[in-house]
Amino acid sequence: MEMRMHVVTFVIFSILALGFFGSVKAQGSQATMQPFYDSTAFGLRIQANATIEASPGDNITVLLTLTGEADAQVTVKNFSLNVFGFLNGTDKILMVQTSASGFSLNNASRTFNLTSFPVPDWVTGKTYGEITLAHQATFSTGSVATTITNDGFVCDFPMTDIRNVYLDKLLQEYEQLSLNYTALDKKLNDTLQAHASDLDNTRTVAAVLGVTTVVFVATTMYLILRRPKEYW
Repeated sequence: MEMRMHVVTFVIFSILALGFFGSVKAQGSQATMQPFYDSTAFGLRIQANATIEASPGDNITVLLTLTGEADAQVTVKNFSLNVFGFLNGTDKILMVQTSASGFSLNNASRTFNLTSFPVPDWVTGKTYGEITLAHQATFSTGSVATTITNDGFVCDFPMTDIRNVYLDKLLQEYEQLSLNYTALDKKLNDTLQAHASDLDNTRTVAAVLGVTTVVFVATTMYLILRRPKEYW
């Protein structure tokens, strides 16, 4: 019985996996945002906020702010932000990107607003932001100016968590089918036990009838053999 349960469970799960993928649709998202990256590099502060959690098909938002430090004159040569997701949690794909070049941030900020771009179907797990930056920062201390040139700053960081609604739905369907199977198996066992009880009763009646028949036949033969002989 235990082996049969394992086999049926495996078959149910396989059928669900084949029939379900490609048909399920994503549900609602949480629009709440939180900071995912906040760091300073060569006189430039980089801050990235994004939607905390979403599902495939939902829209998420990324806000990235570049701020020049108070004592620095910052010129950004080029800047890019790429946001990646993972199909089925494994295959990396580009979801959205933005870039800019040739702007200054002298005691000022610039925000790149990637608003409401959709999460592709089958993307699950963490998304990742990747920043590429080349800039120049000049720091003044009295009459002395120091210039730092950054030609290849690259960083990446985890961002929005994409719920695996496909697996969640599949597990729900599996649990429901498992409950249905358990109920059906119990009903079948109860039916078999009831029939087994009826069969035992039938066998008992047949045995009693057989014994009664044997006794009757034996008694009849005895009476015949004991009957007085007639003389002609």
